[in-house]
This record gives sequence, C-alpha cells and structure tokens, in this order.
Amino acid sequence: MYNCCLPFSGTVYVPWSLTQEKELAMYAIIKTGGKQYRVENGLKLKIEQIPADVGSEVVIDQVLLISDGDNISMGTPVLNGASVTATVLKQGRHDKIRIFKMRRRKHYQKHQGHRQNYTEIQISGISA
Repeated sequence: MYNCCLPFSGTVYVPWSLTQEKELAMYAIIKTGGKQYRVENGLKLKIEQIPADVGSEVVIDQVLLISDGDNISMGTPVLNGASVTATVLKQGRHDKIRIFKMRRRKHYQKHQGHRQNYTEIQISGISA
C-alpha cells in the first residue's frame, strides 16, 4: 500500500543524529579570494592563492559572521575587529582542466588547459 492512503499512526521518524546532543563549536564565515568559507579551529582548506610563505601565519580580517555556539555576531558586511588566524601548509596547483571547443562542419577545433593555483591553510584561531 501507499503511505498516503494509510492513517497517521502518531509516530514521527526522527534521525538518530538529530536526537544526540552536539557540542556547539565556535565557527566563522570568512571571505577570501571572492569566495566565502565556513571555518572552525583545526580545519584545513584550500583557498585561492595568497602571497605567503609555507609555515607562516596569515590573518584574514574579512570575517562576515562569528558564532560561539550560543551567540551569533553578524557584520554589515564585515565584523570590525574580528579576525581569523591560519597557518600556511602548502602552495600548490589544482589538477588540469581541459577545454575543448569545436564548431561542426567548419574545421575548427581549439584545445586549451588551465591549472588554478591554491594555498592550503589550517585555521589556528578565531578572535572576535
């Protein structure tokens, strides 16, 4: 039988993961390289390339939102005095993306490739 035709039994299914208490970690939303990222302490992520040496500390001051679990602070558009500190782990290049253009019946084919540079960072601190 279809579920839409059965009478409502009075029980509602709730996934197990939603019933467990979760520790609310501090997180921030930052803007760098024209993109926005949700970051927490210890998180590793790849961002658009920034001029920094491997092992050095970088400070990102374009913080749009900070949440400490209970309170949320939102900027208009950025929070004044808030910053995220990160350690540069690696400077690298992504895999090659191949571009192929073709016009049918015109004997036109164009091959191109692109590799985007990135900086891998690890978030070491969030300060409001």
